Amino acid sequence: MSIFDTLSLIGGLALFLFGMNVMGDALEKRAGGTLQTVLSKITSSKWKGLFLGMIITAVIQSSSATTVMVVGFVNSGIMALRQAINVIMGANIGTTVTSWLLSLTGIESDNIIVQLFKPSSFTPVLALIGIVCYMFLKSSTSKDIGQVLLGFAVLMFGMETMSDAVAPLKDVPEFQNILLMFTNPILGVIAGAVLTAVIQSSSASVGILQALCATGKITFSSAIPIIMGQNIGTCVTALISSVGANKGAKRAAVVHLIFNIGGTIIWLSAFEIVNLFVDFSFLNDSIGAMGIAVIHSVFNILCTITFLPFTKQLEKIACLIIADDKKEQKYELLDTRLYSTPAVALENVNRVVNEMTIDVSKSLKLAFGSLIEYNPKAHKQITDYEKKGDKYEDEIGNYLIGLSSLSITDKDSLAISKYLHFIGELERLSDHALSLSKSAEEIHRKELTFSDTAKAEIGNMINAVTEILELTVKTVIDSDLVSASNVSPLEDVIDDLKKQLHKNHIKRLQNNGCSIEMGFILSDITTGLERISDHCNNLAIYVIDNQRESLGLHQKSKYLKKTNSLYQQKYESYYSKYMT
Repeated sequence: MSIFDTLSLIGGLALFLFGMNVMGDALEKRAGGTLQTVLSKITSSKWKGLFLGMIITAVIQSSSATTVMVVGFVNSGIMALRQAINVIMGANIGTTVTSWLLSLTGIESDNIIVQLFKPSSFTPVLALIGIVCYMFLKSSTSKDIGQVLLGFAVLMFGMETMSDAVAPLKDVPEFQNILLMFTNPILGVIAGAVLTAVIQSSSASVGILQALCATGKITFSSAIPIIMGQNIGTCVTALISSVGANKGAKRAAVVHLIFNIGGTIIWLSAFEIVNLFVDFSFLNDSIGAMGIAVIHSVFNILCTITFLPFTKQLEKIACLIIADDKKEQKYELLDTRLYSTPAVALENVNRVVNEMTIDVSKSLKLAFGSLIEYNPKAHKQITDYEKKGDKYEDEIGNYLIGLSSLSITDKDSLAISKYLHFIGELERLSDHALSLSKSAEEIHRKELTFSDTAKAEIGNMINAVTEILELTVKTVIDSDLVSASNVSPLEDVIDDLKKQLHKNHIKRLQNNGCSIEMGFILSDITTGLERISDHCNNLAIYVIDNQRESLGLHQKSKYLKKTNSLYQQKYESYYSKYMT
């Protein structure tokens, strides 16, 4: 094997790994949230979990990605450990699809129809289609499809290059001596595990083994233990992912390890014992890429058949290894492990944003209540809510910024923009709750009193702001467009209420019915209430416009303008309710 063959091997390996990575990332991105969201909502049916694990892994071409995804689901409480076990088993079968695709490189025939199935025949066409989609078409879907095709073409080209580069090794005695070492089952398993652990992909390590088949020196006896070891090596990715996760996620990673090690021990032992009595004559025969794909599939199917009836026992063993403590299980919704599945990550962000919305609503209502009747405990609660709101904004914001830096779809990008807007407005609402609480505390501390008329007017304005707040909460949590369309007309009425209240206060000052000091506090309160309604209106308008943009209607919502007849009807309805 010359230096040029070595360089070709290195280049082919680089292209192979790069193509696999590009294709896998593009497939995962194009899958969007559809398959992953279905996976996250899986029922307790073991067969459904097994099937979905197979499908998703076959689609995204990576059992490691599926397992890491599952670890993230368990860590965030989306999936129970027993559900995760079934999915992990399915992932091990789904990953064998890659080896079948790669086995196409071993097709040899003079028949033109058969030759068309050889990658060297059709990948140039796929590469041409891919580059047209990626460079000349505008939509993100077309670009992702182009990236999948280009990744597959590069992957197959790298595979062919590696196969051609290693072909001369068949005449190198040292290479044959190295392969003889792997006929020892234990050394073969270790070699397969180490190789897979280093490149973090069982599909890629199986592909490398298939490329080495071009030498004609890879035998069944050396390939079988290496393939079994590759299944163990792929567990490293999940184990690394579980570092820093909760106990459930660590247990999912441990189950993955137990399943693959146990399957290897059971079936390698069974194979060797049967071989002692039967003496399989084919073991010293050369194995091809297709043979490796068959062994890879059969082994993973046998492991699944072996352990599927014992998922409860696997769960118990994992719980013994990763024992419970007295502390309550804590789920981390904003888990960066879910970055690999942006749609599920955003679904969890939505849950946290909804929690923030409810907390802000509670804080504001406590502040409204303190203005009517002072409650010393309420101020501490509102302060705690305000600190929690700041924490929400920081954590959600940082999580979304991290997610936005990845390769995501236009739909996911729109959702990120929406949530960043939401948390900014919600945090400001939380600040206004604290400001109103401070005004209530000042009134109580200074033993000041509003006139009965002023109290009634403030109470009326608080009722209007409470209604707009409730409409906004429903708008944000349920994306309710009917509630959203009611917010803007009511916000205009609240502006009118503020103006009217200030005019009435000036009249009371002129008639000595109120003090200047109370006037300052009254101004702070009404300004705070009016600004709360402004932020509520901002949220409602954003929900409406976001819905329109997601439907491809980029023009902003004109029907919220005052010239709209429906808007006028709603405005007049609220006007008669609060202004008369």
